[in-house]
Amino acid sequence: MKNEKILLPEQTLAKAINFQVEKRLCVAAAILTGVASFFVAADLLAALFNNVSDRDWLSFLRHATFGVINAFLIYGGLVYLLTRWAYYTRRELHRAASADTLIRLFRADAPTLSILIPSYKEEDKVVFQTMMSAALQQYPKKRIVLLLDDPHHPKNEADRQSLALARNQPARIVETLRPMAKLTARARTDFYSRLASAHYATQTEFTFLFNAYQNVIEWFDTFARVYPVTDHTDRAFVDNVLKKQSSILTQRLVELQARKDESHSEALDTLLSLEYARLVALFSADASVFERKAFENLSHESNKAMNLNSYIGLMGKTLKRTRRAGVLFLEETDSESGDLTIPAADFLITLDADSLIVPDYALRLIDVMLQSGNERLGVIQTPYSAFPGATKALERVAAATTDIQYIIHQGFSHFNGTFWVGANALIRRTALNEIAVVEQERGYSVTRFIQDRTVIEDTESSVDLIERGWFLHNYPERMAFSATPPDFGSLVIQRRRWANGGLIILPKLLRYLGRGPLTRAKMAEAFVRIHYLASIAAVNIGLVLALAVPLATDLSTAWLPFTALGYFLMYGRDLKLIGYQYRDLFGVYAVNLLLIPINLAGVFKSMQQAWTKEKIPFGRTPKIGNRTATQPIFIIALFVLMLDWVFAGTISIADHYFLHGMFALINASILFYAITRYIGLRESWDDVFARTVAPRQRLGKTLYRRWIRVNRSTINVLGKTPIVRLVVKPKLALRVTNNATSKEAA
Repeated sequence: MKNEKILLPEQTLAKAINFQVEKRLCVAAAILTGVASFFVAADLLAALFNNVSDRDWLSFLRHATFGVINAFLIYGGLVYLLTRWAYYTRRELHRAASADTLIRLFRADAPTLSILIPSYKEEDKVVFQTMMSAALQQYPKKRIVLLLDDPHHPKNEADRQSLALARNQPARIVETLRPMAKLTARARTDFYSRLASAHYATQTEFTFLFNAYQNVIEWFDTFARVYPVTDHTDRAFVDNVLKKQSSILTQRLVELQARKDESHSEALDTLLSLEYARLVALFSADASVFERKAFENLSHESNKAMNLNSYIGLMGKTLKRTRRAGVLFLEETDSESGDLTIPAADFLITLDADSLIVPDYALRLIDVMLQSGNERLGVIQTPYSAFPGATKALERVAAATTDIQYIIHQGFSHFNGTFWVGANALIRRTALNEIAVVEQERGYSVTRFIQDRTVIEDTESSVDLIERGWFLHNYPERMAFSATPPDFGSLVIQRRRWANGGLIILPKLLRYLGRGPLTRAKMAEAFVRIHYLASIAAVNIGLVLALAVPLATDLSTAWLPFTALGYFLMYGRDLKLIGYQYRDLFGVYAVNLLLIPINLAGVFKSMQQAWTKEKIPFGRTPKIGNRTATQPIFIIALFVLMLDWVFAGTISIADHYFLHGMFALINASILFYAITRYIGLRESWDDVFARTVAPRQRLGKTLYRRWIRVNRSTINVLGKTPIVRLVVKPKLALRVTNNATSKEAA
């Protein structure tokens, strides 16, 4: 039987590159950055001393601002080089657990697992693929729960149909897997019958097991072959769930065939029993759906965190549905009178409804959780990668930035600086219990395990966990994939949300970092964590200032470009290594310029929230086929920014500040390219005027109709005057005649 072997990017990477070479390149780039920074700092300090001596405080302010901006940009470059070095170090040292080690988790005493999938108005296909990737996890004792957050009583037919399809997803998953569930369960039952008989023979049992494996592999191969592939997300599902599953099982079958001729032993019987347990668990999908908005006394806060919190707070309880005054409540009760029991779980996987996890995700991560020394490991994850193969220009570049972020997050773990990235994670339930708080919402008590104070709830919960002595970890393989916004409108919603909250969380992080002795490890942790929370605000504000104003016109800044050269060279090299092209570096830079107003909007929202103490609404990223319109303010801001840079560059060149002038004009040109390439001039026009002119037109028509009603008697009187009869009515008659003639011609 032919079976295509699927390699994940890390596996390909391990075969293609020399980790030692990549680490040396990081060191060389960091040295170049350090040397260049030293000479720039020397020039800057000399200028600052001269400003103080001359009491030229305006120049002092300009030079100091220039120094702060460039210091933070250099800081960001060094963080990237440091985490890149750490990433390749971790990849070099990583040794995945063997299949013989992982098979132990199929014993009867394996920890329980619940996979929670929060969903809000997702496409039917998207939810099916995510749930299927969860249901096909190679792990026993797993439950899959779709936490459906759509409006409980839809107002239009499209939403009603979408809700009905979502509610039916668990049944659809179970029905898809039912034939193989019966087949594998019967194979295990037959094995135990033979094991208890006098005719049991080890070699014969291996033959039976091989046949069972072949049937399962053939089912996955057929599923992959017949599944309709219409875009790159479908291809990702087929490759990373179905074909990957087949590849893992095929490899395991080869390993088992090598043990066929071993002499009979009790250990071999245990191995056979566990292998049957693996095949049965693969298709044993306990899937259900839960809708918190159906119950009055559960949280109705409009965010993903409270959708998760509502269900987590009910786990391990027996509940009863009660209707009072026409409203449904869900209340804890005893086991006899309850009509709903939600089982407890030792571990939780939170998985966004537009994400996929590979078949051995749960198995490998729980194995790490159970290792000695990891008792205080609260969250383990693999930062998600973008679905490969995007055809749209913006989606491809946005995916590249996501895949580069994966490298950075992996490097964070080397310095104990891991942040929980909410698209997927395996969480120890006892860790959540330690950070839980009970609050009041609409007069009802609700428990918050995951913070919802900001829209980056996973980031703040990371700080809560490390404050209480837990640590977080990134597993060094790409085992999760998630959707990338396909157009600028949806990218705006996602990236504005990402930029909102870091400044609010930063004081909590600084309090944690300030406690205890300042060790070398603590300094390294602070170096990466602070940048993660503060970089979006500092870099975007700094770029706007640096491009708009010539801050260092009298400095000898020939070394300045070399402070960023190492960063850009390594960034481009990493793009190439993970499947992109060097030219995509230009696209990444262009998109980052495009996102400046969006990032600043998120930062200002953080400041607003810090001032008002009010929660900011959670903006969900649309996953729709059609283009998502962008708010006019962002399109206008981009053109204003571009014109400002053109003006600033022209003035600088006229004043003989050539370096700043060329820098501003080049960035203005790149921004114009980004607007035309990734948004479109026609689309920009539509987003601005379709959403501003149309309301004015509607308002004008409304006012006109009201004016007609109010002045109807006046119009009737005027209509009888001679001048109106002579001028207006003949024109009206002529218009009617022309319309009739046009209809006849048609």
